[in-house]
Formats: sequence, structure tokens, C-alpha cells
Amino acid sequence: MVKIAAEQIDPQKSYRQLRKSSAGSVLLHFAVVKADGGSGQISSAVEYCAQPGAEAELGRIITILHERWPLNDVCLQRRIGRLEVGEIISLVGVCAEASADSFAACQLGLELLKKMKTIDKREVFIDTGGSVAHISIA
Repeated sequence: MVKIAAEQIDPQKSYRQLRKSSAGSVLLHFAVVKADGGSGQISSAVEYCAQPGAEAELGRIITILHERWPLNDVCLQRRIGRLEVGEIISLVGVCAEASADSFAACQLGLELLKKMKTIDKREVFIDTGGSVAHISIA
């Protein structure tokens, strides 16, 4: 399952969508907006915008994960819009019989989500003078 939407990601709903009777491992990883994005400035929010082809790119990530590991199911979700510090940005959900497969697939899925070419990111910074600065990160 792939989903790109402005609405919040619901952890319980995400779990229910992945739950499989033959699975021994269900792993959900939620990436969240943090105040320190590594630039040395403090973020107040991050704005995400999906370009055409974003859902197809998520689909290709799922295909890659299924080709590498015997997975029962994969769920990738990305938020768009303005997200405040602490809000969930994305979900990588993996369901497999073995926990080693779930962890490995989840880690690669997360790395590939971070490298998506069809999602634009604009970080909103607070400077020490109290005003807000914007920077675009592609």
C-alpha cells in the first residue's frame, strides 16, 4: 500500500492494515519532524510537496523491498503540507515471517524514502532574532 496525503498518519490503522496471520514480525517506523535538522538552525516546521509520480516512486520502493526479502506486506506513507516539530512525516511498515527480514526491509525502505526525488522539502527556521526564515531543500 502506498499513500501520500495531508492528513495525519494513524499508527493503529497502519498496524491493522499490515497485520497478517502468517507473520511473526510487524514493524512500523515513523519518521518525525525534529527541531534540529542538522543545519545548526532551529526548525519550527517543515513543508513537504509531492511532485507528479510520487506514488509511483513509492510503488517502486515497495517492489525493491519485495524483491530482496520474503515479505508478506509493505506500507509506505508520506505526509505533505506543513508539519510542525513532533509530527509524523512518514511511515515504513513491514510485515514478514522473520524479524530479521522486517528490520532489514524497514531500514532500506526508510533510506529510499529519504532519497525520494518526487518529494520537495522546505524547512522553516527560527532565527535568534525571533523572525522566521525559509530554506528550500530538494
